[in-house]
Amino acid sequence: MSKTPAWLGRLGAGLSRLGARLEERRAAAAGNGNGMGDGDLGAVNPPEHVPPPPAYAPAVPVRPHPVEAIPWGMRVAAEAGWRLLVLAGTLWVLMRVIGAVQLVVLAFVAALLVTALLQPTVARLRGFGLPRGLATAVTAILGFVVIGLVGWFVVWQVMDNLDNVADRVKDGIEELKRWLLNSPFHVTERQINDIANNLQDTIGTNTQEITSAGLEGVSVMVEILTGMLLALFSTLFLLYDGKRIWQWTLKLVPSAARPGVAGAGPRAWRTLTAYVRGTVVVALIDAIFIGLGIYFLDVPLAVPLAVFIFLFSFIPLVGAVVSGALAVVVALVTQGVFTALTVLLVVLAVQQIEGHVLQPFILGRAVRVHPLAVVLAVATGGLTAGIGGAVVAVPLVAVTNTVVTYLRAYGRGQVSRIGPAPHGATVMDLAPSPPPPPTAPPTAPKPESSPPEDEERT
Repeated sequence: MSKTPAWLGRLGAGLSRLGARLEERRAAAAGNGNGMGDGDLGAVNPPEHVPPPPAYAPAVPVRPHPVEAIPWGMRVAAEAGWRLLVLAGTLWVLMRVIGAVQLVVLAFVAALLVTALLQPTVARLRGFGLPRGLATAVTAILGFVVIGLVGWFVVWQVMDNLDNVADRVKDGIEELKRWLLNSPFHVTERQINDIANNLQDTIGTNTQEITSAGLEGVSVMVEILTGMLLALFSTLFLLYDGKRIWQWTLKLVPSAARPGVAGAGPRAWRTLTAYVRGTVVVALIDAIFIGLGIYFLDVPLAVPLAVFIFLFSFIPLVGAVVSGALAVVVALVTQGVFTALTVLLVVLAVQQIEGHVLQPFILGRAVRVHPLAVVLAVATGGLTAGIGGAVVAVPLVAVTNTVVTYLRAYGRGQVSRIGPAPHGATVMDLAPSPPPPPTAPPTAPKPESSPPEDEERT
């Protein structure tokens, strides 16, 4: 028993010495700061270098960039979408501005149309040696005198035939009533009287609305007169100083885009001039032939109806329908059903000749707009700005088509493929024109045995 305490004492002393040695080595490793030591200290603090994973470990894929994770079609749609939003916002602001100054815009557009019609006359007079101011004054005076004479003649015809037309309308209504009574529609006189009484009651109950509409008509007439004065002054300045106005407009364009705009402007003006000339010729032919048909059928107000047909022919599609319907209605209430059907046949025949012969031959390829574009343009212009918007919608679409076509060709360096270079007062030195045709390189003389065709080619 005496040996057991001695053994335990030696074991405790050994453990104490081992603990002291471990404490010393820990202190030395902490002092060095690199975790490297001797013996088993390397197993306690592993080195900083991490060995690569073994070959049997699965490979972890690298996550792609968020932009690359979006499909290509969605990225294209997003890029196009925000650009369309910016364009739609710009158009919306532009339409609001145009709506705020609608009268000024329509007057200026009307001045552009009249200028496109009268500018060739000014150019011819200047070619004869007249100064620019005198040529502009002569052209403007002649144009406005002709318009004034036509307006005076129309008013004179209406006032001179007003009583006769009233009597014919009464007789026509009575004849229409008799025709309805004897027609296979089984219309009774009581039904006709009820319709007449309802019309009278409607007019009597809506007297206030009719009066307010008349007052609004007075304000509309004031606006029309104001617009006519603005269009008159704008036309005079455009005829006299059109080239300087175009040069000043080009200065507002950035210098990088100025050559393209300088080339697109004259071509747009040529398209507008061709449209106005062609439309005037077609409208004049419609008015003459339909007016002659109405005159020979003894329909009253033949001249005012012809002028009305001429004016409404400037509204594509819709104008022909409205003017033809008015002529048929006047013939119906004054001359009867047979005359109205004859007038309808005359109107349809003239309009068919216009649509299939006159417009393709007169306008040609200068103004080529798809019929669907014409319908949509007229509808949009009518909803936006009424009759004036319907009149200017189609020339605006034609000019826009010309400008876009030219700028696309200009961006691709294919200006020479879109027609000859324009000429006139609006052409600038900045406007690119088609290059001259390349000259044939000099060739060696052909032997005498060459065929004559080859000699002519050289």
